[in-house]
Amino acid sequence: MKKTIQSITIITILFVCFASCQSDKYITPPKFNSVRAFEYLEKQVSFGPRVPGTQSSALCRNFLYETFLSAQIPVDSQSFTFFDIYSQENIPMVNVIGSYIADPKLPTIVLMAHYDCRPRTDYPNLKNLPIDGASDGASGVAVLLELANMCAEQKPSINIDFVLVDGEDWGKSGDIQFYMLGSKEFARRGIRGKYKFGIVVDMVGDKDLTIYREQYSENSAKSLNDLIFETAKNINAKGFIDSVKYAISDDHLSLITAGIPAIDIIDFDYKYWHTAFDSPENCSKESLESVGNVLAEIIYNKTLWQKVQ
Repeated sequence: MKKTIQSITIITILFVCFASCQSDKYITPPKFNSVRAFEYLEKQVSFGPRVPGTQSSALCRNFLYETFLSAQIPVDSQSFTFFDIYSQENIPMVNVIGSYIADPKLPTIVLMAHYDCRPRTDYPNLKNLPIDGASDGASGVAVLLELANMCAEQKPSINIDFVLVDGEDWGKSGDIQFYMLGSKEFARRGIRGKYKFGIVVDMVGDKDLTIYREQYSENSAKSLNDLIFETAKNINAKGFIDSVKYAISDDHLSLITAGIPAIDIIDFDYKYWHTAFDSPENCSKESLESVGNVLAEIIYNKTLWQKVQ
Protein backbone atom coordinates (compact mmCIF):
# COMPACT_ATOMS: atom_id res chain seq x y z
CA MET A 1 0.00 0.00 0.00
CA LYS A 2 2.80 2.37 0.88
CA LYS A 3 4.60 1.55 -2.36
CA THR A 4 1.42 2.29 -4.36
CA ILE A 5 1.02 5.70 -2.67
CA GLN A 6 4.65 6.53 -3.45
CA SER A 7 4.10 5.57 -7.11
CA ILE A 8 1.02 7.73 -7.33
CA THR A 9 2.92 10.62 -5.75
CA ILE A 10 5.79 10.29 -8.21
CA ILE A 11 3.38 10.16 -11.16
CA THR A 12 1.55 13.22 -9.83
CA ILE A 13 4.80 15.17 -9.49
CA LEU A 14 5.87 14.20 -13.01
CA PHE A 15 2.49 15.26 -14.39
CA VAL A 16 2.61 18.62 -12.63
CA CYS A 17 6.16 19.22 -13.88
CA PHE A 18 5.15 18.29 -17.43
CA ALA A 19 2.12 20.57 -17.30
CA SER A 20 4.26 23.36 -15.90
CA CYS A 21 6.83 22.96 -18.66
CA GLN A 22 4.12 22.94 -21.28
CA SER A 23 2.42 26.07 -19.91
CA ASP A 24 5.81 27.76 -19.72
CA LYS A 25 6.12 27.36 -23.48
CA TYR A 26 2.59 27.84 -24.77
CA ILE A 27 -0.65 29.13 -23.35
CA THR A 28 -3.71 28.97 -25.56
CA PRO A 29 -4.83 32.58 -26.02
CA PRO A 30 -8.40 33.48 -25.12
CA LYS A 31 -10.64 34.34 -28.04
CA PHE A 32 -10.10 37.85 -29.36
CA ASN A 33 -13.48 39.55 -28.96
CA SER A 34 -13.74 41.43 -32.26
CA VAL A 35 -17.21 42.79 -31.46
CA ARG A 36 -15.98 44.42 -28.27
CA ALA A 37 -12.83 45.67 -30.01
CA PHE A 38 -14.93 47.36 -32.68
CA GLU A 39 -17.10 48.89 -29.97
CA TYR A 40 -13.90 50.35 -28.51
CA LEU A 41 -13.14 51.89 -31.91
CA GLU A 42 -16.63 53.37 -32.16
CA LYS A 43 -16.51 54.62 -28.57
CA GLN A 44 -13.34 56.60 -29.23
CA VAL A 45 -14.85 58.19 -32.32
CA SER A 46 -18.05 59.04 -30.41
CA PHE A 47 -16.16 61.55 -28.26
CA GLY A 48 -15.45 63.68 -31.32
CA PRO A 49 -12.03 64.31 -32.86
CA ARG A 50 -9.45 63.49 -30.17
CA VAL A 51 -7.23 66.47 -30.90
CA PRO A 52 -4.64 67.04 -28.14
CA GLY A 53 -5.71 69.54 -25.51
CA THR A 54 -9.43 69.29 -26.28
CA GLN A 55 -12.37 68.08 -24.21
CA SER A 56 -12.83 65.18 -26.63
CA SER A 57 -9.28 64.05 -25.94
CA ALA A 58 -9.84 64.25 -22.17
CA LEU A 59 -13.07 62.24 -22.40
CA CYS A 60 -11.37 59.57 -24.46
CA ARG A 61 -8.46 59.44 -22.04
CA ASN A 62 -10.83 58.82 -19.12
CA PHE A 63 -12.35 55.98 -21.12
CA LEU A 64 -8.89 54.48 -21.63
CA TYR A 65 -8.16 54.68 -17.89
CA GLU A 66 -11.46 53.01 -17.05
CA THR A 67 -10.95 50.22 -19.58
CA PHE A 68 -7.50 49.31 -18.26
CA LEU A 69 -8.72 49.39 -14.67
CA SER A 70 -11.71 47.18 -15.51
CA ALA A 71 -9.17 44.66 -16.84
CA GLN A 72 -7.34 44.92 -13.50
CA ILE A 73 -4.33 46.51 -15.18
CA PRO A 74 -2.72 49.42 -13.28
CA VAL A 75 -2.66 52.60 -15.33
CA ASP A 76 -0.39 55.65 -15.24
CA SER A 77 0.10 58.73 -17.38
CA GLN A 78 2.83 61.00 -18.70
CA SER A 79 1.82 64.64 -19.02
CA PHE A 80 3.86 67.06 -21.09
CA THR A 81 3.46 70.31 -22.98
CA PHE A 82 4.27 71.01 -26.60
CA PHE A 83 4.80 74.53 -27.92
CA ASP A 84 2.89 74.69 -31.18
CA ILE A 85 4.53 76.91 -33.79
CA TYR A 86 1.30 77.09 -35.80
CA SER A 87 -0.85 78.64 -33.05
CA GLN A 88 2.02 79.95 -30.89
CA GLU A 89 0.37 78.25 -27.91
CA ASN A 90 1.37 75.55 -25.43
CA ILE A 91 -0.60 72.36 -26.08
CA PRO A 92 -1.06 69.92 -23.17
CA MET A 93 -0.58 66.27 -24.11
CA VAL A 94 -0.87 63.05 -22.11
CA ASN A 95 0.39 59.51 -22.73
CA VAL A 96 -1.58 56.68 -21.09
CA ILE A 97 0.29 53.57 -19.89
CA GLY A 98 -1.34 50.36 -18.70
CA SER A 99 1.16 47.91 -17.20
CA TYR A 100 0.40 44.19 -17.09
CA ILE A 101 2.94 42.43 -14.86
CA ALA A 102 3.15 38.64 -15.05
CA ASP A 103 6.37 38.37 -13.05
CA PRO A 104 8.94 41.15 -12.42
CA LYS A 105 11.70 38.65 -13.30
CA LEU A 106 10.32 38.13 -16.81
CA PRO A 107 11.09 40.33 -19.84
CA THR A 108 8.83 43.27 -20.67
CA ILE A 109 7.61 44.31 -24.10
CA VAL A 110 5.89 47.51 -25.18
CA LEU A 111 2.76 47.54 -27.35
CA MET A 112 2.02 51.05 -28.62
CA ALA A 113 -0.75 52.88 -30.46
CA HIS A 114 -1.78 56.54 -30.68
CA TYR A 115 -5.17 57.74 -29.48
CA ASP A 116 -5.03 61.28 -30.86
CA CYS A 117 -6.70 62.50 -34.06
CA ARG A 118 -5.19 64.58 -36.78
CA PRO A 119 -6.27 68.22 -36.22
CA ARG A 120 -6.59 68.83 -39.97
CA THR A 121 -7.30 66.88 -43.13
CA ASP A 122 -4.99 66.85 -46.11
CA TYR A 123 -7.73 68.03 -48.46
CA PRO A 124 -6.97 71.64 -49.49
CA ASN A 125 -10.51 72.88 -48.82
CA LEU A 126 -10.75 71.24 -45.38
CA LYS A 127 -7.33 71.95 -43.90
CA ASN A 128 -8.64 73.39 -40.64
CA LEU A 129 -11.13 70.61 -39.84
CA PRO A 130 -10.05 67.68 -37.62
CA ILE A 131 -10.81 64.09 -38.60
CA ASP A 132 -12.47 61.23 -36.71
CA GLY A 133 -9.40 59.00 -36.92
CA ALA A 134 -11.28 55.70 -36.87
CA SER A 135 -8.50 53.64 -38.41
CA ASP A 136 -5.72 56.20 -37.98
CA GLY A 137 -5.51 55.98 -34.23
CA ALA A 138 -8.65 54.35 -32.81
CA SER A 139 -8.11 50.97 -34.50
CA GLY A 140 -4.71 50.34 -32.94
CA VAL A 141 -5.96 51.44 -29.52
CA ALA A 142 -8.99 49.14 -29.85
CA VAL A 143 -6.76 46.13 -30.56
CA LEU A 144 -4.54 46.86 -27.56
CA LEU A 145 -7.48 47.40 -25.21
CA GLU A 146 -8.90 44.02 -26.19
CA LEU A 147 -5.48 42.40 -25.66
CA ALA A 148 -5.50 43.94 -22.18
CA ASN A 149 -8.86 42.24 -21.53
CA MET A 150 -7.36 38.96 -22.69
CA CYS A 151 -4.50 39.35 -20.21
CA ALA A 152 -7.07 39.67 -17.44
CA GLU A 153 -8.83 36.52 -18.64
CA GLN A 154 -5.71 34.37 -19.23
CA LYS A 155 -2.32 35.59 -18.05
CA PRO A 156 0.54 35.41 -20.59
CA SER A 157 4.05 34.76 -19.29
CA ILE A 158 5.49 38.12 -20.28
CA ASN A 159 5.18 41.63 -18.91
CA ILE A 160 3.49 44.15 -21.19
CA ASP A 161 3.34 47.94 -21.16
CA PHE A 162 0.36 49.07 -23.20
CA VAL A 163 1.39 52.60 -24.21
CA LEU A 164 -1.25 54.83 -25.81
CA VAL A 165 0.46 57.99 -26.97
CA ASP A 166 -0.82 61.47 -27.69
CA GLY A 167 0.25 63.88 -30.42
CA GLU A 168 1.34 61.37 -33.05
CA ASP A 169 -0.48 63.13 -35.86
CA TRP A 170 0.01 66.81 -34.95
CA GLY A 171 2.19 68.19 -37.73
CA LYS A 172 1.17 69.67 -41.03
CA SER A 173 2.08 67.71 -44.16
CA GLY A 174 5.84 67.75 -44.58
CA ASP A 175 6.58 68.99 -41.04
CA ILE A 176 7.80 65.59 -39.85
CA GLN A 177 9.47 67.08 -36.75
CA PHE A 178 6.00 67.83 -35.33
CA TYR A 179 4.72 64.26 -35.58
CA MET A 180 5.20 61.40 -33.06
CA LEU A 181 5.26 63.83 -30.13
CA GLY A 182 3.93 61.40 -27.50
CA SER A 183 6.25 58.54 -28.44
CA LYS A 184 9.23 60.93 -28.47
CA GLU A 185 8.32 62.01 -24.95
CA PHE A 186 7.92 58.39 -23.87
CA ALA A 187 11.33 57.51 -25.30
CA ARG A 188 12.91 60.57 -23.71
CA ARG A 189 12.06 59.33 -20.23
CA GLY A 190 14.76 56.68 -20.02
CA ILE A 191 13.46 53.48 -21.63
CA ARG A 192 16.78 52.26 -23.02
CA GLY A 193 17.31 48.64 -21.96
CA LYS A 194 13.83 48.35 -20.42
CA TYR A 195 12.07 46.41 -23.17
CA LYS A 196 12.85 43.22 -25.05
CA PHE A 197 11.08 44.64 -28.08
CA GLY A 198 8.31 47.00 -29.14
CA ILE A 199 5.38 46.74 -31.54
CA VAL A 200 3.45 49.76 -32.83
CA VAL A 201 -0.07 49.12 -34.11
CA ASP A 202 -1.47 51.82 -36.38
CA MET A 203 -4.18 52.04 -39.07
CA VAL A 204 -5.30 48.41 -38.85
CA GLY A 205 -9.07 48.92 -39.16
CA ASP A 206 -9.31 49.09 -42.96
CA LYS A 207 -12.01 46.78 -44.37
CA ASP A 208 -9.58 45.95 -47.16
CA LEU A 209 -6.67 45.18 -44.85
CA THR A 210 -3.20 45.11 -46.46
CA ILE A 211 -0.24 45.01 -44.07
CA TYR A 212 3.23 44.81 -45.60
CA ARG A 213 6.60 44.58 -43.90
CA GLU A 214 7.78 48.12 -43.15
CA GLN A 215 11.37 48.97 -44.09
CA TYR A 216 12.56 50.63 -40.83
CA SER A 217 11.05 47.70 -38.95
CA GLU A 218 12.93 45.30 -41.17
CA ASN A 219 16.17 47.15 -40.44
CA SER A 220 15.58 47.45 -36.69
CA ALA A 221 14.13 44.08 -35.74
CA LYS A 222 14.06 41.63 -38.63
CA SER A 223 13.61 38.62 -36.35
CA LEU A 224 10.49 40.22 -34.88
CA ASN A 225 9.18 41.16 -38.32
CA ASP A 226 9.82 37.57 -39.46
CA LEU A 227 7.90 36.31 -36.45
CA ILE A 228 4.91 38.55 -37.17
CA PHE A 229 4.55 37.44 -40.77
CA GLU A 230 5.34 33.77 -40.09
CA THR A 231 2.70 33.74 -37.36
CA ALA A 232 0.17 35.46 -39.62
CA LYS A 233 0.77 32.77 -42.23
CA ASN A 234 0.55 29.93 -39.71
CA ILE A 235 -2.80 31.05 -38.31
CA ASN A 236 -4.18 32.18 -41.68
CA ALA A 237 -4.59 35.79 -40.56
CA LYS A 238 -6.02 37.91 -43.34
CA GLY A 239 -4.37 41.03 -44.71
CA PHE A 240 -0.68 40.26 -44.05
CA ILE A 241 1.45 40.40 -47.21
CA ASP A 242 4.98 39.11 -46.70
CA SER A 243 7.02 41.65 -48.63
CA VAL A 244 8.47 45.11 -47.97
CA LYS A 245 6.57 48.00 -49.52
CA TYR A 246 7.00 51.22 -47.52
CA ALA A 247 9.44 53.04 -45.23
CA ILE A 248 7.12 54.87 -42.83
CA SER A 249 7.78 57.53 -40.21
CA ASP A 250 5.70 56.36 -37.26
CA ASP A 251 5.99 55.91 -33.49
CA HIS A 252 8.29 52.90 -33.82
CA LEU A 253 11.08 55.30 -34.86
CA SER A 254 11.02 56.84 -31.37
CA LEU A 255 11.51 53.38 -29.85
CA ILE A 256 14.26 52.51 -32.31
CA THR A 257 16.08 55.76 -31.54
CA ALA A 258 15.95 54.84 -27.85
CA GLY A 259 17.64 51.51 -28.57
CA ILE A 260 14.52 49.31 -28.51
CA PRO A 261 14.11 46.78 -31.37
CA ALA A 262 10.73 47.81 -32.75
CA ILE A 263 8.40 47.27 -35.69
CA ASP A 264 5.32 48.93 -37.13
CA ILE A 265 2.18 46.97 -38.03
CA ILE A 266 0.39 49.36 -40.36
CA ASP A 267 -1.92 49.40 -43.38
CA PHE A 268 -0.50 52.33 -45.33
CA ASP A 269 -2.74 51.60 -48.31
CA TYR A 270 -5.80 52.82 -46.40
CA LYS A 271 -7.41 55.11 -48.96
CA TYR A 272 -9.09 57.31 -46.33
CA TRP A 273 -5.81 58.20 -44.61
CA HIS A 274 -5.80 61.82 -43.40
CA THR A 275 -9.21 62.50 -44.91
CA ALA A 276 -12.63 63.35 -43.53
CA PHE A 277 -13.77 59.82 -44.44
CA ASP A 278 -11.63 57.98 -41.88
CA SER A 279 -14.73 56.82 -40.02
CA PRO A 280 -16.07 53.57 -38.53
CA GLU A 281 -18.09 52.60 -41.62
CA ASN A 282 -14.81 52.21 -43.49
CA CYS A 283 -13.39 49.88 -40.83
CA SER A 284 -14.21 46.30 -39.84
CA LYS A 285 -14.09 44.11 -36.76
CA GLU A 286 -12.56 41.32 -38.86
CA SER A 287 -9.48 43.44 -39.53
CA LEU A 288 -9.06 44.21 -35.82
CA GLU A 289 -9.41 40.51 -35.08
CA SER A 290 -6.80 39.52 -37.64
CA VAL A 291 -4.17 41.77 -36.10
CA GLY A 292 -5.23 40.92 -32.55
CA ASN A 293 -4.93 37.18 -33.20
CA VAL A 294 -1.38 37.53 -34.53
CA LEU A 295 -0.28 39.57 -31.52
CA ALA A 296 -2.02 37.23 -29.08
CA GLU A 297 -0.40 34.16 -30.62
CA ILE A 298 3.01 35.72 -30.04
CA ILE A 299 2.58 37.11 -26.53
CA TYR A 300 1.03 33.88 -25.25
CA ASN A 301 3.68 31.67 -26.85
CA LYS A 302 6.98 31.89 -25.02
CA THR A 303 8.76 29.79 -27.63
CA LEU A 304 7.86 32.47 -30.17
CA TRP A 305 8.73 35.72 -28.38
CA GLN A 306 11.96 34.18 -27.10
CA LYS A 307 13.13 33.98 -30.73
CA VAL A 308 13.31 37.77 -31.04
CA GLN A 309 16.90 38.97 -30.97
